[in-house]
Amino acid sequence: MITNSRSLRAPPVPRMPRMPRWRPRPRQRGLQLADLAVEALIDEAMLTPKPALVDPRGPGAHHDLDLGRLLRSARSLHGGFLEMATLAAGGQPDQGLREQLALIGRQAECDMLAATGGSNAHRGAIWVIGLLLAARAIAGTRASAREIAALAGRIARHEDRFAPQLVSHGVRVCERYGVAGARGQARAGFPHVVAIGLPALWSARARGADESCAQLDALMAIMSSLDDTCLLYRGGLAALRAAQCGAGAVLAAGGSCSAAGRRALLRLDAQLLGLHASPGGSADLLAACLFLDRTQSRGVVRCLHWPPR
Repeated sequence: MITNSRSLRAPPVPRMPRMPRWRPRPRQRGLQLADLAVEALIDEAMLTPKPALVDPRGPGAHHDLDLGRLLRSARSLHGGFLEMATLAAGGQPDQGLREQLALIGRQAECDMLAATGGSNAHRGAIWVIGLLLAARAIAGTRASAREIAALAGRIARHEDRFAPQLVSHGVRVCERYGVAGARGQARAGFPHVVAIGLPALWSARARGADESCAQLDALMAIMSSLDDTCLLYRGGLAALRAAQCGAGAVLAAGGSCSAAGRRALLRLDAQLLGLHASPGGSADLLAACLFLDRTQSRGVVRCLHWPPR
């Protein structure tokens, strides 16, 4: 029997079509980042005991804010954060992006004021977290917190040609006391976030502190050296020095998880309440720390979706 040799060959395997790399959809990535931004603001609001700040114990030194308003404000910002993240994804840290982010930020302020009945709960946080969120959306998953903050600084250094010509409380304070304020902090790449707050948060966790104590220690570390314009506006240099010295005393006593540190924290709370001053700028930077920490620890934007839309 003669066999055709060709009949013994395996049939050719059809070539599979080349499939594109899986990538998260821009809107899905934006949703993840917006979720984490709001979560960071809520976690900061719920942290207690914070000196003279709104928390579950009460309004702190504020007369126009309480925990309910603060939480409604945080949730009202989700849409604005989503727009910022979606806009920034795949973009460049140029002037056009800076101005578009500012436009979204001003609308987010309107949403905040509507949610709080006119109280300024998170104007500073919109600026701080909005920049970091946009930078994270541009850089993707592998950039470090320091790289994200540096990229946010590049965005912040561009001027917004369409900004309303208004002189805010923060601008007045910066001019009066010669401090950098929120704008200077952003343009410098958020040094109090990446060089002070985050290391304090991670160090406290490494020592075995529970999450609340770790976050409080990060807040104390930021307060101990930040020229907080909220404190300066409400209580002048006396309030700023009291906050910086008091926060340093908490850390020197072993941090918020130690008995001595907790007593020092409560003394600081009483002192700032007596001065009717709260460290709102420090609270915004703590929320920024929590946001950056969560975008790294949870592997944000690494979930894959197929097929792409």
